[in-house]
Amino acid sequence: MSSSKGKHKYGMVIDLDKCTGCGACSVACMSENNIGVLPDETDKIRSITWLRVYQIDNGKAYPETEVAFIPRPCQHCEGSHGHHTPCVSVCPATATDYDEETGIVSQVPTRCIGCRYCVAACPYHARYFNWYDVPWNNGLDKPLSPFVSPRMRGTVEKCTFCFHRYQQAKNKAIVEETEIGEMDYQTACTEACPSGAITFGDLLNPEHKVHELAQEDNAFRLLERLGTNPKVYYRTDREWVRRQLDNYLPGEQPDRVKVGG
Repeated sequence: MSSSKGKHKYGMVIDLDKCTGCGACSVACMSENNIGVLPDETDKIRSITWLRVYQIDNGKAYPETEVAFIPRPCQHCEGSHGHHTPCVSVCPATATDYDEETGIVSQVPTRCIGCRYCVAACPYHARYFNWYDVPWNNGLDKPLSPFVSPRMRGTVEKCTFCFHRYQQAKNKAIVEETEIGEMDYQTACTEACPSGAITFGDLLNPEHKVHELAQEDNAFRLLERLGTNPKVYYRTDREWVRRQLDNYLPGEQPDRVKVGG
């Protein structure tokens, strides 16, 4: 992990060997962050899922077939080695920014002009454009959370690591004159995962479980060679999963692409 200028660097470790692909994380994310449901959710190019769960397999026929599920939120890139956070670098309206205090990449819909430069720049396909206004007046407004503003048509949105929860935890810590505890700030997806596959916390705090997990030998990040320095780590003991996610341990060589090439 690279150094951080801020006091915190929040991130998560997702254990792919524990993930069952149930989708509870996606549902919790949508409920927590007021992500609307479109009249036609079959059009996945238009639908919005901040935390999408992908399925991959080892390419073998039954009974040797194995599958794995890959939850993919915004990776909250930091940039390193001369690189910058891709989406932040291209936004002309400062609608997205890197928060030095937390390491979280923010999104301000009211500033967004809908140019979608950030969507094109994100190598993880983690940003979504609002093509339609959600029909909240058809009863969908009843379960809306008062802590997250619904987004309007023509703007981009993405995972924020439930930043409103950080703000609440920070306010509580200020009032009580204490530090933000590990369990004081947890994302909705982390709390909802029934198999405990998602661990969230401060990557800079040795007392947080995520700090330990992110430094294990089998922990890796997606597309690390791009230099985006994401704060979402994955772990798995299955070699074929790591290879499909473009990750190789020392001494391993990919089948088609030379490491470092």
